[in-house]
Amino acid sequence: MTNHDKARASGHQALDWGYRGMPLSLNKTPIIKSPHEKGHRCPGMSHCGAPGHGVGDATDDHATFDWLFDQAPKAVGYGIACGTRLVGIDLDRKGNVDGVATLNQLADRHGFEVPRTTTVCTPSGGFHLWMSVEGGTLVPNSVGRLGPGIDVRSTRGYLVGPGSTGRNGEYVLHPKVGYIEPQPIPEQLLALMLPAPAPARPQRRQTTTPGAAGRAIDGLVNVVLNAPEGTRNDRLYWAAAKAWEHVRDGHVAAADVEGALIEAAIRIGLGAGEAARTVASAGRGVAA
Repeated sequence: MTNHDKARASGHQALDWGYRGMPLSLNKTPIIKSPHEKGHRCPGMSHCGAPGHGVGDATDDHATFDWLFDQAPKAVGYGIACGTRLVGIDLDRKGNVDGVATLNQLADRHGFEVPRTTTVCTPSGGFHLWMSVEGGTLVPNSVGRLGPGIDVRSTRGYLVGPGSTGRNGEYVLHPKVGYIEPQPIPEQLLALMLPAPAPARPQRRQTTTPGAAGRAIDGLVNVVLNAPEGTRNDRLYWAAAKAWEHVRDGHVAAADVEGALIEAAIRIGLGAGEAARTVASAGRGVAA
C-alpha cells in the first residue's frame, strides 16, 4: 500500500469516528492550491464549489473525501479539523524543548491531572493529545502560549491524522491507548488556554430596564449570526455600531456588548482578532 493509499484509508477511519478531514502534503500542509486570488475571504469549498481552502475543505462525507484525494495524487497525509469536540494539544520534543515536561509542570503547578485520551505519536518523538471542551466553549489556537513546546489547535485549526506520513516519518496512534473519545480538558488547563476577560469599564447609570436592553442586544447578535457569506464583517460592524449607541446611552455595559458580538462573529467563522477590531472600530465611529 502506498503512503497515499494509507492516508486515504486512515482518513476514512477518522470520518467513521465522526471527524472531518482533508488531504495534506508531505510537509503536513493542505496540498490543494487555492482557486482564488491572494487575499480572498472564501471560507470553504461548500461556498464556491471548488477545493483549495485548507481546513475549509474538510468533510465528513466519504465520497467527497475520496474526491479530494483524487484531486491530490501526491497527498500522503490528511488533516482532521478541530473545534469544540476535538481540541489538539501538540507537545513538541525538539532539541532543548520538551512539551511533555512543560505540560507536566503545568499540571503540578495548577493541580490537575492530564487525562488518558487518544494520543498520536509524532515522528519527532512528540505527541498530539486529543481533548474536548464541554459547553461549546471556543478555545483559541495558540503557539507556545501555555509554555515551551505546547501548541493548541482548535477552531479553524487541524491535526495531522494517524496514518499520515510527514518528512520525518509516520503519525501513529499510541499503541497502549488506541482510539477513545477525546476527554474533556481539565478546568484549570482550560482556564490557561482562554484569553483573559476584558476589563470592566465604568458605565453610566442605566436609564432603561435590563430586559429591554438585553432584547435589543439579542436582536443585534441575531443579525450577526444570520449574516450571509460575504456580508459577515459588514453586518458585524453595523450591529456593533447600534450596540455601542446603547452603551453610550448607559443602557448596557461595554464588556457585555463586546463579548456577545465577538462570540457571535466567531461562531459564524470570523477570527477572534478580526471580530474584536471590527467591534472596536464601530465603537470609535459612534459619536460621544
